[in-house]
Amino acid sequence: MAESRRGVASDIPVIVVGGGLSGLACGYSLKQAGIEVLVLEASDRPGGVISTKQQDGFLVEEGPQSFLCTSELLALVRALGIEGELLRADQRAPRYVLLRGQLLAVPLSPFGFVRTPLLTGRSKWALVRGLLQKTQPPDKDESLATFVRRKFTEELLENLVGPMVSGIYAGDPERLSLRATFPMVYELELQYGSLFRGAMQARGRGTGERPTLSTFRGGNETLLRTLGEKLGASLKCGARVAEIRREPTNEFLVRVEGAGETTMLRSGALVLATEPHVAGQLLSGLSPDFPRLLGEIEYAPVAEVALGYEQRQIGGASDGFGFLVPRHEGLRVLGTVWNSSLFPGRAPEGAALTTSFVGGALDPDGAALDPQALVEIVHTEIARVMKIEGWPAFQSVRQYPRALPQYNLGHSARIEAAEKLVAHFPGLWLAGNYLEGPAMGACVKRAARVARRAQELLAERPAIASPLSS
Repeated sequence: MAESRRGVASDIPVIVVGGGLSGLACGYSLKQAGIEVLVLEASDRPGGVISTKQQDGFLVEEGPQSFLCTSELLALVRALGIEGELLRADQRAPRYVLLRGQLLAVPLSPFGFVRTPLLTGRSKWALVRGLLQKTQPPDKDESLATFVRRKFTEELLENLVGPMVSGIYAGDPERLSLRATFPMVYELELQYGSLFRGAMQARGRGTGERPTLSTFRGGNETLLRTLGEKLGASLKCGARVAEIRREPTNEFLVRVEGAGETTMLRSGALVLATEPHVAGQLLSGLSPDFPRLLGEIEYAPVAEVALGYEQRQIGGASDGFGFLVPRHEGLRVLGTVWNSSLFPGRAPEGAALTTSFVGGALDPDGAALDPQALVEIVHTEIARVMKIEGWPAFQSVRQYPRALPQYNLGHSARIEAAEKLVAHFPGLWLAGNYLEGPAMGACVKRAARVARRAQELLAERPAIASPLSS
């Protein structure tokens, strides 16, 4: 083993810790603005949980299966020159919920809600009444489940809202905070009382097209790989940040370990784009409140099970987005995406690819099961739903002990307190999927805003501009 040595401190205008989507997007924005930046990633590859695998003719997403192409995300894609690689799903593709063993289409229009068998007449009337009725949210942070019961019915919670929350957060609606997970709904009730009236007002102010469900021809990793290529030498993998100190000059001293070496880096601006508990520990030398605030953010574990079948094996529905499973159906599968129905090139000719999810906040042990046990559970459950004959021709399992941040009760107050604490250290910012939403678009939006603030700060005072030594 090579003997460890300590390198001489180098001056870099901006250091970004973490090479997931947030860190890469922030670093790229800064580099495009002509600012010298260094993105440090502890693992041997950038991208975090966004990963694409090609095997036996199947293209498997080992993280998010797709993303909503928001205006901020589309702007980044265009700047990178990869808009031609974008694939957009049919917005009319049906989405299903499993109810009493049957796949029922989720209504996509007001008329569809009138006709849907997912809800009884009582719930439909409560839905109309709840949208029109003027109410005010409680002062205390309210769970998503409590909100739905207060405004609508238990049936709506169990048959539609609960499964939807499982698909987005893999969370528990009894613990997820309404104002943290769906801040717009909270604000509409707070400002207008009536959700319908508020929605009409917001719609009148809206601009641009509705974001579409998208991916890339070569998978979601295309975005991360391109960002890494554009960053070039400004991205360093296998570089673990071990310590962060604040100097009397208000600059940050960052100790980096990797390849048997320890290097000290100095910077006037620092972005923490890691998981919150990692950021909290790294910033503990600045304030003991950082690990307390950021370390309390919980994560839900998720196992992704991709199964490939010959199309002739499937006798039931497989055309559309996929299906979600209410917990009262008694399955371990939270939901299943029909990848090859949504986007081309996901499976060989005549084959179909599905990706199912197990675990989440309500079944954390499920995500930790043996991979083969997960395959057997998922195959058995979706075969019954989709009328599949025979064993899958392809299988792939990816397990994430910390898959998705949980925006539980108190999350907004916790993040607000963390942001106030960060403000005491000019030149320090946080980025990541635990701040403004776990979606890729939300991460890119936050990263771009942090990059602009770093750029403004460096414009106000002389930047540390010495080139990074080899």
